[in-house]
Amino acid sequence: MSSAALLRPGSDVKRWKYLDNVRTRPGAFIDPDEFDGQAVVDNMNQMKILVIGAGGLGCEILKNLALSGFKNISVIDMDTIDISNLNRQFLFRHADVGKFKAEVAAKFVEKRVKGVKITPYNCKIQDFDEDFYQQFQIVVCGLDSIEARRWINATLVGMVDDENPDSMKPLIDGGTEGFKGQARVILPTMGSCIECQLDMHAPRAAVPLCTLASIPRQPEHCIEWAHVIAWDKEKPFPQLDKDDPEHITWLYQKALERAREFNISGVTYSLTQGVVKNIIPAIAATNSVIAAACCNEALKIASSCAPFLGSPGEAEPNYMMYSGNDSIYTYTFKHEKKDDCPVCGSKAKTLKVNPRWTLQELIESFATLPEAQLKKPSVRAEGKTLYMQFPPGLEEQTRPNLGKTLEELGLTAGTEIAVTDPAFMGVTFNFNLSFA
Repeated sequence: MSSAALLRPGSDVKRWKYLDNVRTRPGAFIDPDEFDGQAVVDNMNQMKILVIGAGGLGCEILKNLALSGFKNISVIDMDTIDISNLNRQFLFRHADVGKFKAEVAAKFVEKRVKGVKITPYNCKIQDFDEDFYQQFQIVVCGLDSIEARRWINATLVGMVDDENPDSMKPLIDGGTEGFKGQARVILPTMGSCIECQLDMHAPRAAVPLCTLASIPRQPEHCIEWAHVIAWDKEKPFPQLDKDDPEHITWLYQKALERAREFNISGVTYSLTQGVVKNIIPAIAATNSVIAAACCNEALKIASSCAPFLGSPGEAEPNYMMYSGNDSIYTYTFKHEKKDDCPVCGSKAKTLKVNPRWTLQELIESFATLPEAQLKKPSVRAEGKTLYMQFPPGLEEQTRPNLGKTLEELGLTAGTEIAVTDPAFMGVTFNFNLSFA
């Protein structure tokens, strides 16, 4: 019989023949007497998987999960399809431009893989509460945003109830940047979480304001000029919404005018989105490799066919790095859990500061600090509020503190400060001040 006949959608048994050779047989690290292959198949048929992101990585993940035997999948993505997506997000066609990514991707995979049910959600992950996430057994992330990763990580860690083992949801996270990528498995509270690993994703170096204002040399400089200077000067809308196409279009047009003035090419709508939203660039081949690695981990977790990244054990790796810059190179290692992690740890992190810094300078430093990366921090010290971003009344009341030095505010070496950010509700970043 031809391979095409074996893969015919109407022949369900034959379609899953080779997959069943893997998931219905005990792996080398499983006790054969305690293994039930049919139970594994039944469990995977009923298991609920959540995919976050339906872009370049998410399209690959959805396709791979469906072809790995998972039948009940949900996907969250608030974005719509842009024509620039079509070169790598293969579930979309030209006629789909303007439609929601989650809906189109779900319909495409359901049509090609019979028996799979994919439920799309066209919204932000922050729109759901813990009860929504409790229904899933595995969460797979294909995100292009560090902020979104941190939010879902904090949410899943906060959901863990020691008396309810089912409350622990494995988080499989994939990410790509050019020809590089990584796949990792997070077992909330049991090992290193994404916040523990945050310093591996240091924020990009800021461009000096004088460069933006007077001598832009790159298309990114023109976009940042529109974002930082032109927007603040003209205020076309009350507040910038980076997810609003109308706002991004305004920035794109301003950046294009700036680029023409200085004879700079390369300003596009998609690049404007990427710079303003700090989106990591993606390459189709890298997406396919990382998505395969993520879905391989999901299959291993669901079927026990082999040990997965993050398996309990002293030396078991939980992080896989990939580089395709020069041939193909992969490396796995164990990223250790940090006791001073603000999400899964219990200790305060030591923060070296200059006592002559003003509170404003301290707050600005949180944006570039690799282990913090907070954009709108509010700060409290032992027994007093130093500065609050919200509500407006409290912000106005604490604003005079911004010009005072840390010494004038009564902060000394060893003082513990608590920092919060509206992007990470429920998470408090605790720091012990150390004067340098």
